[in-house]
Amino acid sequence: MTPLEATLTLSLLPHIGPVRARRLRERFGDAPAIFTATERDLQQVEGIGPESARSIRNGADGGAAAAEIEKAEALGVTLLHADDDRYPEALKEIYDPPLILYVRGTLPETWKQGVALVGSRVTSHYGLETAKKLGYQIAYAGVPVISGLARGIDTAAHMGALAAKGPTWAVLGTGVDHIYPAENASLAEKIAETGCLISEFPLGTKPEKQNFPMRNRIVSGLSFGVLVVEAGLGSGALITAKQALEQGRQVFAVPGRIDTPHSKGCHQLLKEGARLVEDVNDILGEMEFLFPPKEMTALGSSRPAPADLTPEEALLFETLGTEEVPIDTLIAKSGLPSGKVSSTLLRLEMKRLVRQLPGKLFVRTG
Repeated sequence: MTPLEATLTLSLLPHIGPVRARRLRERFGDAPAIFTATERDLQQVEGIGPESARSIRNGADGGAAAAEIEKAEALGVTLLHADDDRYPEALKEIYDPPLILYVRGTLPETWKQGVALVGSRVTSHYGLETAKKLGYQIAYAGVPVISGLARGIDTAAHMGALAAKGPTWAVLGTGVDHIYPAENASLAEKIAETGCLISEFPLGTKPEKQNFPMRNRIVSGLSFGVLVVEAGLGSGALITAKQALEQGRQVFAVPGRIDTPHSKGCHQLLKEGARLVEDVNDILGEMEFLFPPKEMTALGSSRPAPADLTPEEALLFETLGTEEVPIDTLIAKSGLPSGKVSSTLLRLEMKRLVRQLPGKLFVRTG
């Protein structure tokens, strides 16, 4: 068997998992060697009993892996294993890296560590707007926005990144061919056009409760840090934050109102030492060693968008410069509907950030 076939076979076997697989690799050297070992030798590995050893030996023909590879190729899904040069280095650092990554969409040339934006599924308007704005600003700086495609904060973060035409990766608790929630199917397709959908679960895997905490370690593992935008005390985002700390990642949190349960999780993290985020520079300033300031400012304009702008306002503000720009050019460059561009420009004029010149030309003020 090839390394991919052997690793994939191992990942498809029941009751093995990333931790036992790591012990097997440490004992036998690589994945193919595991399937040439005797049952007796296999049982010398911690956590491998007679039943698991028989399961490994029975999988040595590689039939299940061959079928999975064929399905993946038909769907345009890339399979990555730990010995593949394209496998993210950041994930190799964590305690239990996924055996296999299924990647649908645009495979990054390099897996730059990004920022994971997470939070509650049930959230406030403030939380949604904040996640969308920060997702936009982080992606606009060229930093990947990582989230889980769930309802609420995850969805808003991905949408903000897409509005900035920046990189965003969605880590799923299902197979990459089974989008959950279903209403995010079109969002998933947009993400796959310029970013990617990622999962460790086999094709066809449906949403199961235990999958999502497992997925969260990949969200944090791919990141430089986890930003919790809005979360209650029972939110799964707090699990992601805990895993981030265990993986040696930074944890950031956005403060909220003191009279709403939506903010209590973030406030708890801040009490425990999470870094306070009041604007995007509180995050990007920590990442200069990964993304030098010269690289980040080259992606934006000399005057950054004010932090209190909506994603649409920030997009048009960043598109404008000191030169006059026709409204048709703004529509084409922003990708926004003409009506949305007109109403957004009006708001920017009211904020005295933009002024209109004769001939429907627009320019920044100051």
